[in-house]
Amino acid sequence: MIVGIIRKTSDSSVYTKTEVMRCQLCFFPFYLLFFFYSVDSSLAQISINEDEQQIQRSQFPEGFFFGTSTSSYQIEGAYLEDGKGLSNWDVFTHIPGKIRNNENGDVADDHYHRYMEDIEIMHSLGVNAYRFSISWARILPKGRFGKVNPKGIEFYNKIIDNLLLKGIEPFVALYHQDMPQILEESYGGWLNHLIQEDFLYLATICFNEFGDRVKHWITLNEPNHVAEFTYLRGELPPARCSPPFGNCSAGNSDVEPLVAMHNMLMAHAKVADMYHRHFKTTQGGLIGIIAFAFMYEPLRYEEVDREAVNRALAFNIAWMLDPLVYGKYPAEMHECLGLELPRFSNSDKELIRGSLDFIGINHYSTLYVKDCIYSACSMGGDRPVRGFLSTITERDGVPIGKPTAMPRFFVVPRGMKKIIEYLKQRYDNMPIFVTENGYSPKIQHDEHVEDLLQDVDRIKFHKAYLAALASAIRGVRMHSRCSRKSLRLLFLDCRPWPSLIFSSTGVILDLFFWTVAVPQSHFQLYKSDFGSSQKQQPTQCNYYILPHAKKKKKKKKSNVIITCKLCGRDNS
Repeated sequence: MIVGIIRKTSDSSVYTKTEVMRCQLCFFPFYLLFFFYSVDSSLAQISINEDEQQIQRSQFPEGFFFGTSTSSYQIEGAYLEDGKGLSNWDVFTHIPGKIRNNENGDVADDHYHRYMEDIEIMHSLGVNAYRFSISWARILPKGRFGKVNPKGIEFYNKIIDNLLLKGIEPFVALYHQDMPQILEESYGGWLNHLIQEDFLYLATICFNEFGDRVKHWITLNEPNHVAEFTYLRGELPPARCSPPFGNCSAGNSDVEPLVAMHNMLMAHAKVADMYHRHFKTTQGGLIGIIAFAFMYEPLRYEEVDREAVNRALAFNIAWMLDPLVYGKYPAEMHECLGLELPRFSNSDKELIRGSLDFIGINHYSTLYVKDCIYSACSMGGDRPVRGFLSTITERDGVPIGKPTAMPRFFVVPRGMKKIIEYLKQRYDNMPIFVTENGYSPKIQHDEHVEDLLQDVDRIKFHKAYLAALASAIRGVRMHSRCSRKSLRLLFLDCRPWPSLIFSSTGVILDLFFWTVAVPQSHFQLYKSDFGSSQKQQPTQCNYYILPHAKKKKKKKKSNVIITCKLCGRDNS
């Protein structure tokens, strides 16, 4: 999910559609849930009825955490300060026409200089977990070909230390779509197996420098998204593709996404193996990966479309998770791709199988799926690399859910329950971290600040998705892993249940990773002006979704309020 910026017009109370807003704290709240076999009866009170006036913290069990999430290129800025090297995004965003309004992340949210202010905002909201990513080029400006940048190490040490001082647990991603540009120029980035060793080198440095305090590691954020939008559609750097998926200067959309994904999976496997063998015993952390995860439903009430749904899940989610759990690509991909699908050697299978401590997913919406084996399709749906299927947002002219500012994101709360159930069944109750989810309302021309801060639709969205998640939890047996403060596992009936992190969103605009094709949109929990010292203003969503009230001395759990504005705040 992408950070953007809004600049004010001469009228201090009005923002125009073509302007850019600075979100001083652009983040995704995410909720860490731990459940027992006997689900708290209060949880059953939550429904997916958007008209529910009240959802209280007391309805969620102990161990339910709220957090926020960002990524390095989206917020840090300081793109050439203190020894940082050029990243692929630094180069890409300076090519005219690649990004809407030719914006870039040179300054972004200036988090590099204002991280203390941002951490204080998080603390004031009551969050106790923060997922951020390491800028590869800030730690290793030239990859393995140069020295470690001590200023980069110092920056992330300060973030980690100050988070912990505020009682906020760091969740650290090693890669969130940005890498040193020199790796792309030297050997082609993810298309070359050499990058596996570069990534392993980065991870080793991070584990050595930060692992004594970081207990939750994410190797790669959304490899499936990177493979599709970088090497199939050609919309992200280095923008490689071929017709009918796009018109790039170079690339092969039928082959390169498969090669890039293979290298990303092997890079993860090597890093996880190294962590488990050399760091886990002394540092006691967990390591996982994050998939971008739509849910899918059949367009027509026909068996061919139901089968297409299975292929859609296989080609988008199981593509990256099956190898990490079972050591092989899904059967659906073998059937469609044959020899085009890369192969794992016997030693690769041993390395990659079981290399996850948890599964992470970023879930925003649900799409219809149409079969393209027995039906005519366009835009590449009839190609093996797409699984012979097409994804569609409406049926008979009716959208699958309420539209948002994102063309492919619709409000479909049932998809949250369905995607959790799918993962639980396919991966045998492995722990799940839902690290992103959120709502972006359509921006109206000359939108007033007061209107932006009300956030009524976002409140309804979060309430509905929280209810859907609660329903999924009630329907799926899971074990309860306590928070790190407990430093122990809890069991009931001698059967552990996997943990869940539920993530809702809070960024402002999608600029950098969604390029010029996406309209401006708001995912904010805080509004502020780019390049100014104006005080940040929380949207009304904060008062409903985040643990805004301070903890009472006699209670260990935080007070989380999700309630109708007319009914007042529930601080009990």
